[in-house]
Amino acid sequence: LRLPTEAEWEYACRAGTATPFYFGKALNGTQANCDGNYPYGTNTKGPYLQKTSAVGSYLANAWGLHDMHGNVWEWCSDWYGEYPVIRVTDPQGPQEGEARVLRGGSWLSNCRYCRASFRFRIDPGNRYGNDGFRVLLPLDF
Repeated sequence: LRLPTEAEWEYACRAGTATPFYFGKALNGTQANCDGNYPYGTNTKGPYLQKTSAVGSYLANAWGLHDMHGNVWEWCSDWYGEYPVIRVTDPQGPQEGEARVLRGGSWLSNCRYCRASFRFRIDPGNRYGNDGFRVLLPLDF
């Protein structure tokens, strides 16, 4: 088991879509657990639960993955670094750094921070009540 790279995480989150969220272009807290007082892509405010929700409380993406947007920030294995200037397939983060990458946003996040493309950096020694992780099992073919 291991943490996903940042590229693997975004690929899994998008599940073949190209929109900001796997369910479309807007989020207001009804489609994922985030702060619905600050919607993205809509002016309609939604709920703000102020805590984590049980896994599976919201619709899964096309690949059956739940809570890729909101609920808890998810740690990635990559160190934080600027994106390459040219397009790269399956990019890898720097070999070392001061901060790790978190993706997905959380229950405490403004909806825009829950977009599939949004990235956050954090000192690896820090822990908060809105951080978590999703492990993957590499498959050998």
